[in-house]
Amino acid sequence: MSAFRSFSGLSSRLLASRSPRSVAGQVFLLQVALVVLLVACAVVAQVLQSQRAGRAEAERRSIAVAQTYAHSPGVLAALRAPEPSKVLQPLTDAGRKAAGVDFIVVMDTDGIRYTHPQPDRIGKRFVGRIEPSLAGRVYTESVHGPLGHEVQATVPINDREGKVAALVSAGLKVETVTSLAERQLPLILGAGAAGLAVATAGTALVGRRLRRQTHNLGPAEMTRMYEHHDAVLHSVREGVVIVGADGRLLLANDEASRLLGLPRDAEGRPVAELPGLTRGIRELLTSGRRASDEVHLSGDRLLAVNQRPTGHHGFCGGTVATLRDSTELRALSGRAEMARERLKLLYDAGLGLGGSLDVTRTAEELAQIAVPRFADFVTVDLLDAVLQGEEPDGAGTGMRRTAVKGIREDHPFYEVGSLIDFVPSTPHARGLGTGRSELVTDLATATGLRLQDAARVERIEEYGVHSLISVPIQARGIMLGVATFWRSRTPEPFDEDELSLAEELVARAALSIDNARRYTHEHTLAVTLQRSLLPRALPEQSALEVAYRYLPAQSGVSGDWFDVIPLPGGRAALVVGDVVGHGLHAAATMGRLRTAVHNFAALDLPPDELLSRLDDLVSRIDQDESGPDHDSGVIGATCLYAIHNPVERRCTMARAGHLAPALVGPDGDVTFADVPTGLPLGLGGMFQSTELELAEGTQLVLYTDGLIEDRARDLDVGMDMLREALARHPDRSPDAHCQALVDELLHGRPKDDVAVLVARTLATPADRVADWNVPSDPAAVAGMRAAVSHKLHEWGLSELSFTMELVLSELITNAIRHGSPPIHVRLLRDRTVTCEVSDGSSTSPHLRYATTTDEGGRGLFLVAQVADRWGTRYTPRGKVIWAEQAVPGQDAPLAHEAGPPKQRRPGRDMDQADTRVR
Repeated sequence: MSAFRSFSGLSSRLLASRSPRSVAGQVFLLQVALVVLLVACAVVAQVLQSQRAGRAEAERRSIAVAQTYAHSPGVLAALRAPEPSKVLQPLTDAGRKAAGVDFIVVMDTDGIRYTHPQPDRIGKRFVGRIEPSLAGRVYTESVHGPLGHEVQATVPINDREGKVAALVSAGLKVETVTSLAERQLPLILGAGAAGLAVATAGTALVGRRLRRQTHNLGPAEMTRMYEHHDAVLHSVREGVVIVGADGRLLLANDEASRLLGLPRDAEGRPVAELPGLTRGIRELLTSGRRASDEVHLSGDRLLAVNQRPTGHHGFCGGTVATLRDSTELRALSGRAEMARERLKLLYDAGLGLGGSLDVTRTAEELAQIAVPRFADFVTVDLLDAVLQGEEPDGAGTGMRRTAVKGIREDHPFYEVGSLIDFVPSTPHARGLGTGRSELVTDLATATGLRLQDAARVERIEEYGVHSLISVPIQARGIMLGVATFWRSRTPEPFDEDELSLAEELVARAALSIDNARRYTHEHTLAVTLQRSLLPRALPEQSALEVAYRYLPAQSGVSGDWFDVIPLPGGRAALVVGDVVGHGLHAAATMGRLRTAVHNFAALDLPPDELLSRLDDLVSRIDQDESGPDHDSGVIGATCLYAIHNPVERRCTMARAGHLAPALVGPDGDVTFADVPTGLPLGLGGMFQSTELELAEGTQLVLYTDGLIEDRARDLDVGMDMLREALARHPDRSPDAHCQALVDELLHGRPKDDVAVLVARTLATPADRVADWNVPSDPAAVAGMRAAVSHKLHEWGLSELSFTMELVLSELITNAIRHGSPPIHVRLLRDRTVTCEVSDGSSTSPHLRYATTTDEGGRGLFLVAQVADRWGTRYTPRGKVIWAEQAVPGQDAPLAHEAGPPKQRRPGRDMDQADTRVR
């Protein structure tokens, strides 16, 4: 308060002195100079504006005159006259004078003048650009012409057909435009002078008021007064705050702003609205009452506040307050503050740990939370079994360095990923063996660490590390690893209270690490199950050139699957499906559906019928698994099934809620197949097949929704991206297409499983197919046997003639006796030799086992005995019975391929069959 009284007395003495060189006089001169400058700028701006307006008016008038003349009647007729200048020159002179322009020039399309104010210029080339006008546009420009600097507009003259027949240009000289602006200059200067007079009078009034308010103080006196003001208010280490009678902050020195946390624009604002003030300080400053050494909390400071009214010092009912930082009281609140920080650390650990269900990430989160709030360096070491999701067996002390975090980018500890075998005397090994934490207050006494690696301990000490806490990580009775906290910046070592805090922090992290370990274990099992259910390799077949990519999701497993299934007759089936959901249930359901598709494909069902049977199967699975003790079932599944016939070069496909496949034609055209969309499996939908004729080399792209859809990308956008990726290089191989789709459409590991199957269609050469129409007459069988034998001889397969003749005889005989016309025979050479006999009947043949006394019933039995495989498939026009025989010198077909296996009966049955054939 004594400092404030000294400042008030000094101010009164300064105000009592006067000086003829007052601040008011200097401010007055400055304001007059500013007003003169502004008026001058205004005059210049007005002149420039007037010139600009005059030029714009000149261009507008030139365009109007030129357009008027261009559309005047008689102009086109004058242009067609033998001497257009004699007709047009008088007209342009009269029009120029009437319109108030300096010239009107008519010219031909080459720019040769017909008219000009100066007759000697007629017949010469026009000065200016005519190309824009020849294009039908009005063009204005500024040129240096015969009359001087000119502003002109050129307009086309169109004939009746709309073509440009001639051009007309009208304009004014620039000096004419300038004279228009200069005529406005006296008015502008008069207005400026009037404004200057008004501004000067206003400035004089303001200066007079300013002189009264500053008491005619000179610059030196004002400077000295403000120097004392700064010395008193801003140099002392005591806060000073002056509040007016209206509750507004009039003044706050630097120390007060720092102690109260005031913003820079605090002065002049109501105290009640200032941010950062506590409730007690705000109420004190606005109350106007006296206060002596009242203690108030402001942020993390305790302030002693004194306040007095200032009415007797010339202020109108305000108050002045002084603030002092009571640093001697901070020691009393130190322990409370430390406890608050520790509680905040544990609270943040509860929020920040365990959100990823990843063991390594959770260990890193523990280290990040502890540095630098609790320790300067943190290392986390976990047993290898924990990182793999397994439960540790307790054998050995070797641990994997999982996380390292410190206040510096470089550190002296073992790198992440290092396998460390701690010696038994180290704090890490003792903690792992006993389950108790270890506190080392002086690193120099840690003999176990020196036995482990003396050179590394020296490097750690060079970094200033002098104390550590080693806490075993254990949860649910399982020892997972060790977390170690190291201190370097603070000279005091860790104490028992900090040991308790470290144990609490690690205990929270241990539960999250164990949860992540369990999740990793279950995820590994699910992925193993899923991969065991997916095809490990694609089967050999000659209908398609196939490549695939399968990418599992980031977390969990899904029910995506794909398949390539060889079918009889050289055909192949392509399958892509997706079971909604994630986890073991989705993977197991996917395996059941994949097995079912293989079984239905073995029956050689068309795509729509196969999906119908698969839909019934999913419905039964849902019914069996839905109930109070089970989950809600499959929830949903989609599937796309396609069959490619390389002989007929046709592909039949149907889909159940799945995305349409993309087709890349040999010409590079990319389309999406127009396949009717059925409901997802299990909803009782109807399915329709679509048959497409595909040129050889067409690529079919089958995929699941994880390839094109995610949270940040809409389905339509993904389809467009897929089309663009395929169209960019349509001649790529199926494998290159697969890799390109994964690289361009996926960024990083996908959120959902992704299955991509690309198949390039192949065509069976015509010389490998033979077919015949067979009359419905038993006598035709002998001829067919001869034709087949001849064809096999051409193919170099004469050793198969006897078997194929026997099979053909039985199949054709059955078709003639039990079927209906038309009867057709086709012989196909692929990886096997296939004989197909089709007829118009849908009667299903059955394999019978005839007794020794039966005279018939051995036809299909003989076929099954001598052929490698045989079967029946149904077509819209009847059925086809087929039989396959392996080509000598080639591998036999795989056992899991479509069709029932060959059945042989030893001994007497085979002898009877051979006797009957002979």
